[in-house]
This record gives sequence, structure tokens and C-alpha cells, in this order.
Amino acid sequence: MPGFPRLKESYDVVIVGGGHAGLQAALKTALLNHKGALIDRGPKFGRSYYAPVMDNIPGFPNGISGHALLDLQAEAVRKVDAWVSYFSPAVATGVRRTESGYEVPFEWLKQTQVAKGKAVVLAQGVVDRMLEVGGEIKPIFPWANQALVDFCIFCDGHTLGAKSIGVLGHDAFAVRTALDLLHFGPTSVEILTHGHPLLEGSPPAEADELRGALHEKGVTHFDGVVTGFDELREKKFGVRFADGSHRSYDKGFSALGWYQLNQSIPRSLGCRFDGDGYVVTDEDCRAIADATGEPIPGLYCVGDQRNGWNQIPESWATAERAIIHAYSYYL
Repeated sequence: MPGFPRLKESYDVVIVGGGHAGLQAALKTALLNHKGALIDRGPKFGRSYYAPVMDNIPGFPNGISGHALLDLQAEAVRKVDAWVSYFSPAVATGVRRTESGYEVPFEWLKQTQVAKGKAVVLAQGVVDRMLEVGGEIKPIFPWANQALVDFCIFCDGHTLGAKSIGVLGHDAFAVRTALDLLHFGPTSVEILTHGHPLLEGSPPAEADELRGALHEKGVTHFDGVVTGFDELREKKFGVRFADGSHRSYDKGFSALGWYQLNQSIPRSLGCRFDGDGYVVTDEDCRAIADATGEPIPGLYCVGDQRNGWNQIPESWATAERAIIHAYSYYL
């Protein structure tokens, strides 16, 4: 756990979010001899926290868990506490512009504090949508924690070769994901719609095209309502259905999209969003104003919250770009 930092009168950079991108932004701020405030809800809110192994992280040829990587990054930030005030667990309740920069009110130790900075970096990330079984998302957690259910084709697609895959979802995104997974050579792919009509809500022409692709590629679907999971000991993704049937797969793959894109703060600041709901930025990760199409002075958005590929190495790169730009232009 981080120590108990003293809130300074002002900072050069205030960073909202303590995942991989936020931690890297905080570290880079310190390495450039600037004062930073890092407002972090805690590691368990990070997308990778429960990832048992990640193979696409530079410097870890044998893979590393999301939890371990976050711990290493947090340790690096704690070593520069002369420059960075690390508030965790803390929740930012908003961001407002001022004549001199920004103010970020946040809840910490049951009190409301305000961090003032010349620049703000939004690094709040996004939250995956989980399949609800009986109104709960917890039933699938053990399978996800054992890497028997994956969420990212760029992170985990390489693990799916010669395996049977059950894809969770029903819309066009789920269908396209199922088709994309074929690239990695699974033995079979089946879409589990959880009682929803396949391609529900898709325009007829798009639905016809995708149905044709599924037929051509041999991707099947099953419309039964999921009531539970089993076969964890066998290291399989077993799925039980309301009609009493059961299906077994080597792995599951969640294609349910996002539960939360954390749009509240960037929307309040007038940011532009793309068609998928991500904050639009320029190449230096400056948030773009919806009204003018120009960068909002001193406001950056990094990591999964901005328009990008949702990869940890890329999140580090966006953090580097943002802090270097702030260093060059505002600090």
C-alpha cells in the first residue's frame, strides 16, 4: 500500500487513474523533475488486475500476471514520492478548468480534497462487460481468473490455436470477433447468445453478410440461456443452459463489449468522442474539443480511455507522449 502523502498546494500534473497508463504518467512526471498527483482507485479496478498471465509485455519472455505488473509499476512510483503524491484508494469526482489550469476534487480517507495542477492526464481506462448469470457477474470470475475465458484478441488470440472456443455475445461485434478468432487456428468456434437473437439490432444488409460469413467459415451459434459454468478442475469452459443442455469448450472468449467507458469527466470538459465511445486525441494524446476540433489546453487522455488499441505497451507509450508534451509546452 502507498503511504499517506501530504497534499501539496499545487502540482504540475494531476493524473486521474492508476492503471498501467496512469502509473507510467506519474513516473515520467517525476523523472522529468515535475510535481505530480496520482489519484488511484486501487489496482483491483484495473482491467489487467485479474489477468493470470500476459505474454505481450516487453522484458517478460515467460509472461507476467496483470497484478504483478501493476505492483511493479506502483513500486516504481512509490520510489519517487519526493515528486509524486500517490493518493490511493482515492476517487476523483470531477475535473474543472480554472484560469491557471485545473482543479480535481477527490475523495480520500473519507474527506474531500482538491488537487490543483497546470495539466491533467485522464487515465481512467474502460471496464469490460461480463456475462450476467441470474443477474450476477461473479459466476464467470473463476474461469476468467484461470485464463479459461479471454477478453482481448490482441493479448490472448495466440493461445487459442487447436482449441474449441465458446464466444459469449450475440451482436455484430461478437460475430466479427468469432470470425477474427479463426485466424489463430481453433478447432471450432461457437457463439453463445445467452437467449438473445443472433445479430439482434443489426441492419438487415449487415446481418445477411455476417450470417453468410458464419456459414462459409463453419462458425455455429447456440441461443440457450446460460445458467452456470463447470469443469474448472478439468481446466475446461463448461457451460450449462436453461433447457438442461450442456456444452464444453477448451476456452471461452467474451465479446460483450464495454460496461463502462468512463465518459463522465471528459464529457464535462467538452471532449470529443469517436463512434465507439473513446476520447479522441491527437498524436500527443491531447484531448480534442468537440466544439472546435482543437486540442484542449493542458488536458490529456491516455491508455484505454482514448482511441487506440487497448494494449499495455501502447498505454505506456501514450503516457510518455502526454507527459513529454506537457513538459515541453506547459511546464
